[in-house]
Amino acid sequence: MNKTQISELLKKYQDGTLSNEDKDKLDAWYLHKASNSNLQLNEYELEDSYQLLKSKLPLQEETKVVRLWPRIAVAASIAVILGTGIFYFAQPKEQKVQVAAKPQEIAPGGTRGVLTLSNGKQIVLSEITAKDIIAQEGEEDEVTIKMNANGEITYIINPNAAGAKDDNSFNTLSTPTGGQYNIILADGTKVYLNAVSSIKYPTQFNGDKRVVELEGEAYFEVAKNKNKPFIVKSDNQSIEVLGTHFNVHSYNNESVVKTTLLEGSVAVTYKNQKTILKPGQQSDVSESFSKIKVREVDTEEAVAWKNGRFKFDNADLKTVMKQLERWYGIKVEYHGDVSDVRFSGGTFRNKNLSEVLKVLEFSNIKFKVEGKTVIVYP
Repeated sequence: MNKTQISELLKKYQDGTLSNEDKDKLDAWYLHKASNSNLQLNEYELEDSYQLLKSKLPLQEETKVVRLWPRIAVAASIAVILGTGIFYFAQPKEQKVQVAAKPQEIAPGGTRGVLTLSNGKQIVLSEITAKDIIAQEGEEDEVTIKMNANGEITYIINPNAAGAKDDNSFNTLSTPTGGQYNIILADGTKVYLNAVSSIKYPTQFNGDKRVVELEGEAYFEVAKNKNKPFIVKSDNQSIEVLGTHFNVHSYNNESVVKTTLLEGSVAVTYKNQKTILKPGQQSDVSESFSKIKVREVDTEEAVAWKNGRFKFDNADLKTVMKQLERWYGIKVEYHGDVSDVRFSGGTFRNKNLSEVLKVLEFSNIKFKVEGKTVIVYP
């Protein structure tokens, strides 16, 4: 409705000639303005607004006015449109005041994971405390799996166990949508596992190599052992290190596998190609690339998720939204062309989704949340 139509409805309201149909229109318009207002007034400003409202409309003295701060707070927004002051709609005594329901907040993810043992048993880690022994692996219980005081899974090798050392048991740590988890492997290597990811590893590292398999994203702090290289396999890529800090981003629904080096050196092998990364470099491999691409990057952006942040440096919109999908458990739909939209900046991962979307809206993108679906408009 335009300004003239709104003014006519307000006049009918004052004259007492407002039809039920017109009243519905007026209520709908008012609630729309209230729910879409960004205005925040303090209690004293709100009280002044209310006093002005009483002077502008012929309110019935016997009517008990229900003070709804969110609805009064929109008054200044309405005033800008109408140019006639601030208005408040008092409901007749026999009617109940209904407040527009706020959209349900979508909370961020947290520490959640599932451990699958070599015998197939699955353990939901949120049900485990630091006092518990999670499991013992091997025929002679050579390895004890516990949770430490920091909530990390740890593997303790029993040096007195008589079990065969050549046979390894393999465990898998998996994180769901909106979950991440940390683990310390038997050699002391620490692994931070991001959402919707899994790592398969032996309960102890026998032989001349330490090999793990990754799907999704993880940050590794590899324990040094010059006699036993540490190898991470993901998709068609293999990463070999002796002791270093690096991040691997290898999701099935993304075409590029990214390896970012923070400390030391790593050798990235993809099909018949091999390259050595230096700290501050990232390798990109993909079926669509003819060779491994290496570039200098902001390492803080690559590992921001591990440090509890979202950080974007000229990131395209769909890459950003994929992160939100995995962390908040949402589905994203695109209405219109958003291919040229890019973001720089960041925020914390412990915020509700609505707060993160407000940050992204600074890039002139609109979002509409319907349940667990986020609709993106250019």
